Amino acid sequence: MNSQRLALKYGRKAIQARLTRGHKPKTLLPPPREAGDNGPAIIRNALANPIESPRLSDIVTAGDKVVVVASDCTRMTASDVFLPLLVDDLNRAGIPDRDIAIVIALGIHRSQTEEEHRSLLGDALYTRIRPVDHDARDSGNLVFYGTTSRGTEVAVNRIVAEADKVVLTGAVSPHYFAGFGGGRKSVMPGVCSLKANLQSHLLVFNPSPQRGRNPAVRVARLAGNPVHEDMLEAARMVSPHFMLNTIVGTDKNILAAFAGNPIAAHEAACKHYLENFAVAVTVRADLTIVSCGGYPKDVNFIQAHKAIHTAYSVTKPGGWMIVLAACSDGFGYPGFLEWFQFDTAAEFEESLRANYEIYGQTAYATFEKATSVNIVLVSELEPAHVQQMNMRTAATFEEAYHLATKNLPVDFETYVIPDGASTLFLTTDEYTASFESITGERESEAREIS
Repeated sequence: MNSQRLALKYGRKAIQARLTRGHKPKTLLPPPREAGDNGPAIIRNALANPIESPRLSDIVTAGDKVVVVASDCTRMTASDVFLPLLVDDLNRAGIPDRDIAIVIALGIHRSQTEEEHRSLLGDALYTRIRPVDHDARDSGNLVFYGTTSRGTEVAVNRIVAEADKVVLTGAVSPHYFAGFGGGRKSVMPGVCSLKANLQSHLLVFNPSPQRGRNPAVRVARLAGNPVHEDMLEAARMVSPHFMLNTIVGTDKNILAAFAGNPIAAHEAACKHYLENFAVAVTVRADLTIVSCGGYPKDVNFIQAHKAIHTAYSVTKPGGWMIVLAACSDGFGYPGFLEWFQFDTAAEFEESLRANYEIYGQTAYATFEKATSVNIVLVSELEPAHVQQMNMRTAATFEEAYHLATKNLPVDFETYVIPDGASTLFLTTDEYTASFESITGERESEAREIS
């Protein structure tokens, strides 16, 4: 092939990548994401046209205590745009600010700073309503609802449990084991107990005495995915009254919004995402080169894992991946590297089942990938730490490219993914299965890259 030059984001700069071997590389890009109308107009239209539900203003009644559940700062939802509009809707329906609580669905994330609270609500709304962070470890402020069919003991934030009306908000984006974010995740893990969170997350594994990852637990998969179905069962116990979810672009603009019945509206949002923002590829590549999209998407390794998962989905077993992820803030969690002390996935799984941690699950997923494909990581991490994760390390792209290509046949196929953290690529079979898991129907036409 003739050489090809590409500029790929890495941290706060761009790396010049020169590709000289194999077949001509295919650059995998998402479909154009046109915002169309402005964000507030998209939100107003969604609220005015709810899916399988009355309008919010027809659900609430003067005197109701209303709780709005909102995501924390780790999720890009555009809540500073939609929360003021949602509260305005409630005000017009006779619900004053004093009867509205905004609970931040932290799951087991850290508490938010005052600045983060302000950014989530917007300056004007923050001066009127002060949000409350959910605390999954505060047993005195949790109300037990019951146990799911899979054994998860559902205890929920007391403010949410004692509300007359509950409104869920958030954003829909791919999630590597829950299928998609948004919807029921505002309840589980968002406002549930630590114990419930851990029990639900353990459903990534096959039930005992079987071992290994449950094959139905995967990105963009809903029906049949036990993690999704357990979260949905928990949300049904709480029986939220209304939902508003956005789909947000890489520049934080609102691309679409879905409101109404918490189950039907969420499924509609997931279907819309799959149809409009996912791309199917017909074959897996021998070599996949992926950038996270630069800072802050590659600020730490845990954030970079999203791009690694995207590239892994379209790379042949035993193939090669070159990952550009600066990781200027290290791993993103103090104990993350300590999980890489096992020689086999079975040993890793046994330890994780016995002492589950959320980021231990990310470490396990990383271990699975690094032992089934060859990953070369270009980063600021210590080389010894990269090797401990069963990956190869390279100081430059050129070094990584040489290392990968010398182990591939002459006619190898290459994919280049410039923004792996913000894009969903699936094989054609996976795309079809994902569509069926959302709609129960076969999709008619996938966006394909041959």
